[in-house]
Amino acid sequence: MQLEYFQMVDRITDLDVGKRTITVESQVPETSTVFEGHFPGYPLMPGVLLTEAMAQTSGWLLIALLKFERMPFLASVKEAKMRDFVRPGELLTIDASLVHDGSGYAVTDARVRVDGKLKCNATLTFRHTPFPHPDLRVHMEAVAKRIGFPEQVIAHG
Repeated sequence: MQLEYFQMVDRITDLDVGKRTITVESQVPETSTVFEGHFPGYPLMPGVLLTEAMAQTSGWLLIALLKFERMPFLASVKEAKMRDFVRPGELLTIDASLVHDGSGYAVTDARVRVDGKLKCNATLTFRHTPFPHPDLRVHMEAVAKRIGFPEQVIAHG
């Protein structure tokens, strides 16, 4: 996880296009400037960054389902619940599943767990559109390869 660059997904551990699910892992860094202010002496992962991690996980699922032909953008966050603290150094397991897709929008349910314990969850809505620029698609394909996106899914795009 590279907080300063908003790269919240380290690796894809499972992607099932047929079941419309994805699971990823992300290692919260031990140190980050984010923790200097959130909170001094008691560093915690901000809820907004946990929400971003769920959104990026969901986004990778949608990119797979859309075969790299369209780019999802977060449109709304519903029912976000922060259930417990996430501390520096913890390994996050984040999963998402597609609930609805139609009319250029998609809805996912996403969860963050640490050692099997639910830390937060949310229902997320995305707008998906053609990639706004060809360079963005090239960049996303490169990131996809780095995080372990199945090659056959990228090749179908």
